[in-house]
Amino acid sequence: MEKKKIIVGATGASGLPLLIECLKLIRRAEGFSSILLMTRSAKLTLQHESDMKASEAAGLADETFGIDEIGAGPASGSYHATGMLIVPCSMKTLAGICSGYADNLLLRAADVMLKEKRPLVLAVRESPLSAIHLRNMHELSLLPTVHIVPPMMVFYNHPRTLEEMLQQVAARLLAPFGLISKEYRCWQGLSENETEE
Repeated sequence: MEKKKIIVGATGASGLPLLIECLKLIRRAEGFSSILLMTRSAKLTLQHESDMKASEAAGLADETFGIDEIGAGPASGSYHATGMLIVPCSMKTLAGICSGYADNLLLRAADVMLKEKRPLVLAVRESPLSAIHLRNMHELSLLPTVHIVPPMMVFYNHPRTLEEMLQQVAARLLAPFGLISKEYRCWQGLSENETEE
């Protein structure tokens, strides 16, 4: 059976360890494969935020393309990808997607997701958020296939390590593609006794 391809884009915003965790989860998941697109800024940020080189990150993906390969498969709607995740997603990339300014392969692939109505998950990463950032997120959130998922930590799963936090956030980012990993701890709700003051 053909594997479901998830295009994974990465930009220069902070949060590159999440990219690595997402690639690892996809690699371990049965029936899924990853196509990696990294901007030049993403490669620089990766060196600042981890001990990993861009070539090592590429080794975690099933396939990679250069950011300037504008004629590569992901630039076309006929390329059979299940959807696309951008982690982290910078405000510059967000603005490019929102305005349809597709001047590199990552932006073009995202534009394809919009026109083909395939899932596009954006792990937007900035703080504080300006009115322009919020406007762009709002515009894209109106499209039913776009998921705006800021990589926020959760504590209901009682994480003991930073790695467990990363796994939870990464697993949540991949859930819209139907990839439910064992690392994902869903909210179970509180019992009536627990909600009493």
